[in-house]
Amino acid sequence: MDKKIKISINKIVAVERSMIMIKSQQLTIFLLLLFAFTTHLSAQKVHKAVFVIADGIPADLIEKLEMPNLKALSNDGGFRRAYVGGEKGTYSETPTISAVGYNSLLTGTWVNKHNVWDNDIVAPNYNYWNIYRFFKSQYPEKKTAVFSTWLDNRTKLIGSKEKAAGNIQPDYYFDGLELDTIKYPHDTAGYFYNVIDEAVVDTAESVIKKTAPDLSWVYLEYTDEMGHRHGNGKYLTDAVLMLDKKIGKLWEAIQYREQNFNEEWQVYITTDHGRSENGYDHGGQGERERTTWIATNAKGLNNYFLKEHPAIVDIMPSITSFLQIKIPRKRLMEIDGVSLTGKLSATNAQATLSNSIINLKWDVQDSSGNAKIWLSTTNNFKSGGKDKYHLMKEVPVAAGRTSIDVSYYPTKLYKIVLEMPYNFLNHWVFLFK
Repeated sequence: MDKKIKISINKIVAVERSMIMIKSQQLTIFLLLLFAFTTHLSAQKVHKAVFVIADGIPADLIEKLEMPNLKALSNDGGFRRAYVGGEKGTYSETPTISAVGYNSLLTGTWVNKHNVWDNDIVAPNYNYWNIYRFFKSQYPEKKTAVFSTWLDNRTKLIGSKEKAAGNIQPDYYFDGLELDTIKYPHDTAGYFYNVIDEAVVDTAESVIKKTAPDLSWVYLEYTDEMGHRHGNGKYLTDAVLMLDKKIGKLWEAIQYREQNFNEEWQVYITTDHGRSENGYDHGGQGERERTTWIATNAKGLNNYFLKEHPAIVDIMPSITSFLQIKIPRKRLMEIDGVSLTGKLSATNAQATLSNSIINLKWDVQDSSGNAKIWLSTTNNFKSGGKDKYHLMKEVPVAAGRTSIDVSYYPTKLYKIVLEMPYNFLNHWVFLFK
């Protein structure tokens, strides 16, 4: 064979071997990456969330009692005083009444938006979506649950029987027991509420252990009844201590799920209002009526939760963040709460109007990036319509304040939205003449 031809053949063979080796290496890398990716996917925990409303417990009572189960849960996350009642003396001032508080949690808005002013729940504004509607609109295949000592929580607030609310029927529900006077006779002491609460918690514990709904609400009423009947003292104290045992049952069920399944659970426990100084009443804007509390096992609690004064409206956006619910922009611009976990750009937006100038200020949480200042002169969202927003200016978040000239936008209501890297804030300004 010609020497040159032999050398060429050897080169060709060498090249082919090199190509085969490269392809083999590429295949190996591909398989390793595929294995790492699938391993990562299988290692990702499924997120589940539970929020508990224990009715009518003032923060000072919770703080002075030994509550080992509440403490164990919050040791994994945190405990903090909070507030209900909106911004006192302003357009968002909200009665410190039960159903009003529930709906502020469910929607992340104050009463000027959700329109539930008392326990009659006459005309809730379902244009402000609750967390169940957000969740089911994005994850229709996932499961929701309600375990409640009051039927209206499901039928009227969530709106399981309301077309305007999307007829959001939870996949699991256990409620309405207060209407069954045969199985749960209404004794004059009101102890039957505790019997119902026990049944509610036992059912919630069982369902969580067996089927683990992705989003659950547990509502318990006995503590509020004891406050109304007896005020401050032994009856209310004993009811709160009983509550801690109920929390223990739920916490045990959640730990069981986390230990035996590939799940991570986020729990928020709170109350809907405080009480008057004597413990009998609530509904007004007294400091003890407005002062509540939040206990959670949530990881990554931010400085707003740890160092400032969170509100009941902040729980909904915290859970939506954990459950990876994407809230549409037009609805995000209406939510009053902010997440208690993760990064925030700013909190506590304030606005005042003077001589056609709106002065804005906010508390900086993370100074990076800019704040876009949007202005609308309509509130069509309230009736299901769309508001037109004007971009007035863009300023550094770190500035903490700015002003905008609204002389070209004469109106009686200004809706202002701050769009920032990590969150939105909104504030309204009224002009009364």
